[in-house]
Amino acid sequence: MLAAQGRVVFHDRMKRIRAVLIDVDGVLAVSWKPLPGTVAAMERLRAAGLPLALVTNNTSRTRASIAEKLSGVGFPVGEDDVLTAPAVTAAYLREHCPGARCALLNTGDVREDLTGVTLVAVDDDPDVIVLGGAGDAFSYEAVNAVFHQLQRGARLVAMHRNLYWRTDAGLDLDTGAYVLGLERAASTEVEVTGKPSPAFFASALSHLGASPAEALMIGDDIEADVLAAQHAGITGVLVKTGKYLPQTHEAADGTPDHVLDSFADLPELLGIG
Repeated sequence: MLAAQGRVVFHDRMKRIRAVLIDVDGVLAVSWKPLPGTVAAMERLRAAGLPLALVTNNTSRTRASIAEKLSGVGFPVGEDDVLTAPAVTAAYLREHCPGARCALLNTGDVREDLTGVTLVAVDDDPDVIVLGGAGDAFSYEAVNAVFHQLQRGARLVAMHRNLYWRTDAGLDLDTGAYVLGLERAASTEVEVTGKPSPAFFASALSHLGASPAEALMIGDDIEADVLAAQHAGITGVLVKTGKYLPQTHEAADGTPDHVLDSFADLPELLGIG
C-alpha cells in the first residue's frame, strides 16, 4: 500500500518528473536479492518510457558487474544505466588532481572504473589517498598506513562517507566511521565524491539529460540519498527498506518530499499504470 508522508508535493510537480535516480542497495535489493515488488516496479517504469539511472555508492563492484548482477535477478538494466561512486571519483580526480599519484584503499576491485587515474601503493608516498568501501581491506595496518600518509600531507578523498549499509545479516559498518576517525586524528578534511556530493547528482542529471526540477531521487538513506538530492533541487523520496531506521528519520535535518514503504510503490506515486 502506498504510504506517502512528509511535505506536500503538488500533483503538477509529479507530472513534471521526467527522470528517476534510484539507489540500489536497500532500495532495489539486499545482498543482491530483489526486495518484494521491485522488479515489477522497474518494469513498469521502463514500459512507461521513463529515463532512469541507478546511482549507487557501491564501491565493491564495477558498473558492468552491478548491471550483470541486477539483470541476472530480473531487473531490466544495463551497464549504461549504472552510475557509481568510483566512476564519479575518477572524473573528480582527473579534474581536481590531474597527474596525481593516488593510493586506493577499497574492498573489491573497481580499477576498471578508475580510468585516467594513476594508482600507486599506500607506502609509495602518494599525493592522494582514496577511500572506497570498508571491509576486509580496512585492517589496522592498512588504515594506520593511510594515517601516516595523511600526516605527511596527502589529500584525503572518499568515494562516500556512509556510516553503515544493509546486508542480509543486518547493518554492517562502512567507510564513514573510518573517515571520521582519520579526519580528527590527522587534522584533515575529506573530499567526498559520491553521494551526498552535489557533483554526483549533477553527473547523474547530465547522464539523463534532465534538470533538477524534472528529476526524482529514491533511496533508503535520508541524508545521503534524499535530503542531499533535495538540496540539489531534486524531488526526494525515502523508502522504509534497507538501512532505513525510524530514529534516523526523526533526527534528520530535513523532511523528505515523500516517504514510501517500498520502491514497489513508486509507479503509483508517479501515476504510472
